[in-house]
Amino acid sequence: MPIAPILIIAGTNRPNSNAARVARVLDSLYQAAGAPTDLLNLQDLPPELFLPSIYNVKPPAMQELQNRVLHARGLHIVTPEYNGSFPGVLKYFIDLLKYPESFEHKPVAYVGESSGLWGGLRSVEQLQMVFGYRHSHSYPVRVFIPGVHKLFDPQGSLTDSGIQQRLAQQVQGFLNYINCLRP
Repeated sequence: MPIAPILIIAGTNRPNSNAARVARVLDSLYQAAGAPTDLLNLQDLPPELFLPSIYNVKPPAMQELQNRVLHARGLHIVTPEYNGSFPGVLKYFIDLLKYPESFEHKPVAYVGESSGLWGGLRSVEQLQMVFGYRHSHSYPVRVFIPGVHKLFDPQGSLTDSGIQQRLAQQVQGFLNYINCLRP
């Protein structure tokens, strides 16, 4: 039986986002650790998810996204900080998913990133409250990336070895955490 993937979520729909860049770094780190992944960039959400009718009838695209969340072994969320919080599209996506089964006892790891000094601290802390309400298991080792706009070369490679190392440690720790939570 194949191992369920870690669902890595780039938590904004901004084109060419730093969250997507960080998510790709995480993806490569999980691949290096031999862990299967599934990368979800909220930039790729289909337009029909933004129709008001979605609250009554979920289109097939939403069911596919729902299944990706339900079948994930854990979630690793990369969130930027917008106006002192996490992006509205991330909250909207969370709100569209089934309650309570989408996040009930699901392991979740967090990376915050911002151009500012605190590296997305506020966005991660607020996101942890939402996932706590949804009864997920928050991995306590968070990574905050300040000045993210200066940390990638034109090819999209992370240029800060210290942050690369912190992300690699978080990935390994999260995999261990998930294994400890398994029944």
